[in-house]
Amino acid sequence: MFGIVRPCTHRLTDGLKTEWMAHLCGLCLALRADHGQFARVVTNYDGLIVSVLTEAQTERTPASRRTAGPCPLRAMRTAPVAQGEGARLAAAVSLVLASAKIRDHVADRDGVLARRPMAAPALRVAAGWDRAGARTGAELGFDTAVLLDAVERQSGIEALAGPGTPLLTVTEPTETATAAAFAHTAVLAGRPENIAPLAEAGRLFGRLAHLLDAVEDKEADTASGAWNPLTATGTPRAEARRLADDAVHGVRLALRDTRFADDKLVHVLLAHELQNSVNRAFGTTACAHQGHGGRPQGPDQGQGGPYSQGPYGQGPYDQGPYDAGNPYDAGNPYGGGNPYGGGGPSGPGGPGGMPPGFHQGPQRPGRRGFWAGCAAFIGLCCTCKLCCAEEYEGPWSRKKREGCCHKCDCDCCECCGCDC
Repeated sequence: MFGIVRPCTHRLTDGLKTEWMAHLCGLCLALRADHGQFARVVTNYDGLIVSVLTEAQTERTPASRRTAGPCPLRAMRTAPVAQGEGARLAAAVSLVLASAKIRDHVADRDGVLARRPMAAPALRVAAGWDRAGARTGAELGFDTAVLLDAVERQSGIEALAGPGTPLLTVTEPTETATAAAFAHTAVLAGRPENIAPLAEAGRLFGRLAHLLDAVEDKEADTASGAWNPLTATGTPRAEARRLADDAVHGVRLALRDTRFADDKLVHVLLAHELQNSVNRAFGTTACAHQGHGGRPQGPDQGQGGPYSQGPYGQGPYDQGPYDAGNPYDAGNPYGGGNPYGGGGPSGPGGPGGMPPGFHQGPQRPGRRGFWAGCAAFIGLCCTCKLCCAEEYEGPWSRKKREGCCHKCDCDCCECCGCDC
């Protein structure tokens, strides 16, 4: 299970944790129902946000939930799971983007996919997922061609990128793909007024996904000689952090302009957990329940309700380091800068390097190949580590993860003062 939005369960109330798990399991079961058992390997934390957004814009009905049978990932417990068009759209998007990831690994000659006998069947799997995602998307009125076009353009843009190329030029295809997926949730929910703000939220979410992946993989990519957007464009770490914080702020502004029936889980995931993901990627905060003390630092420490005191009041969507005087917000009501990077600083211009207090520890093992990662994923499923382990090694990335159902036994701080 991969993704940038990985909420530590101590930051979710019992009700929101149940809802989050309902959408995660709903995505997994929608993949199995529409595309077969093996398709469940593309279940990911970010994909479920599509399901969450769709449901948040509509009134909850009994038909939106069903009780699923025992599952090893839930320690053989039954649970209510999300069903319906939101879960199916999330499944279609996850399939197409996972197929793109396989092709990217083949093109980069990563791990076992560098060998032609392994690359050929992997590409056949990817092609099958493309067709399956397109079929489900068509049933929901969503044309997955925009996702496939973004994937195809990405490789061409990367081939042409070099020192001085604006980083946002490289992230543009990802932004376009996620904008289309977020916007279609408004179509499914019958909320045409939400299409524009959700497209903007999706664009900035895609930018963050690309940026944070580049930041987290930069060291490993440098060691292996793999292509990395930060290295290729010569973007300093400080500039990447500025762009990431700006994108988080823009997502909050876009959400403020979106009409929801129930936005509690959306607010936690996209207003708070996105900032936590940025802090985690740049190593500037720690989870309080792990003994580091203090609460996460960032622009999400507002007070009041999720949308605060009126449409222009002070609230968590109004705060951030770029509230005033941001030269990249001109002409864009949601913030986030120019998607093509016009006017942005390039080249050296900020302190790079590691954050204060960072020391070089033992090198993290390299990423697993696709099939080795699948084997590791199955092992984690069968041993219930994905849901119950205090810590486990990611099947593909080999990064440390926390089991999604793991419970801490401490008194944890609140993320903010809002009633969510």
